[in-house]
Amino acid sequence: MRRHVFLWIVDALSNAYPYFQQRVDALGRRGLSPLQKCTTAIRILAYGVAADVVDDYVCIGESTTIVFLEKFVEGVISVFEDEYLQKPNSNDVRHLLQIAKGRGFPSMLGSIDCMH
Repeated sequence: MRRHVFLWIVDALSNAYPYFQQRVDALGRRGLSPLQKCTTAIRILAYGVAADVVDDYVCIGESTTIVFLEKFVEGVISVFEDEYLQKPNSNDVRHLLQIAKGRGFPSMLGSIDCMH
């Protein structure tokens, strides 16, 4: 993922949800940053790894990682669904098939369904 896209997602989530903002606890210690929370969730989604594997990279416990992933998915759907998470219309499908044909994948949309 390009850096500017990742930072755009982090910024959008931290502006829309207090959960993605960094907090300070009663002892004055800073909590996890929005970057750490989003990095954790995206690594799980991108690499398809278990929640406890991310602990080695980001140093966050498994149960906390699972919560981050759930909140991340809920947040992305809520923030971006109106603009980016819509079903394609006929013009979108025609455009996607034209691009796919030019790249040597003429039935690209048919390959999405793996249930043969």
